[in-house]
Amino acid sequence: MASEQEILSGLAEIVNEETGLPTDSVQADKSFTDDLDIDSLSMMTIVVNAEEKFSVRIPDEDVKNLRTVGDAVAYISQAQG
Repeated sequence: MASEQEILSGLAEIVNEETGLPTDSVQADKSFTDDLDIDSLSMMTIVVNAEEKFSVRIPDEDVKNLRTVGDAVAYISQAQG
């Protein structure tokens, strides 16, 4: 099971691969759409990669609730438990 810090850094790597954003710009308080300018297609790719990386399942209906990086970190952390 990954710690929240490990999840955050893993998500930052995934976002970097998908969007080219520097990993240090992916912070827990950042909104995927407003701050990081991630569109829905990129978000789905990020979700699929996060599911593979952290061995969790994130149903489509839950993705819309993951507004910030912190939301995603908390969701993945809980899903692992």
